[in-house]
Amino acid sequence: MARETSAGVLAYRRRDAGPEFLLVHPGGPYWAKKDEAGWSIPKGLVDAGEASWPAAQREFAEELGQPIVGEPAPLAPCLTSGGKLVLAWLVEADLDLTDLRSNAFEIEWPPRSGRRASFPEVDRAAYFGAATALWKIHKGQRPILAEAISRINA
Repeated sequence: MARETSAGVLAYRRRDAGPEFLLVHPGGPYWAKKDEAGWSIPKGLVDAGEASWPAAQREFAEELGQPIVGEPAPLAPCLTSGGKLVLAWLVEADLDLTDLRSNAFEIEWPPRSGRRASFPEVDRAAYFGAATALWKIHKGQRPILAEAISRINA
């Protein structure tokens, strides 16, 4: 069985106080009240036969409603505790996040109710300084962010 692989983009912008990193907060009822370790890089599953950088670009556009433009720098692959491989690219991009337009997903909600409800895949997106981003990002993605911080500060 092939390992599940996700591809994503860690966008950042330079500020006088240091770099800021773009993270997204998952939509839906499960994540509604989670903040610490509840944010992610924009990412999603790589389709069969799809190259990983185009998959990362597709997922970024689906989750934020705008394309990622910039020169991608690959980061080291990251294996999460759940066994998913995350491939990420670092891209410098200062984006306007005021018009967030995310795709949606549907689940049974409330559970066992027989009713279906639709939620945005991403309900918030924001840039954070390195220390805050390390606190907010999913624990399994912290190595991606740590490598990016190290590269930018080098």
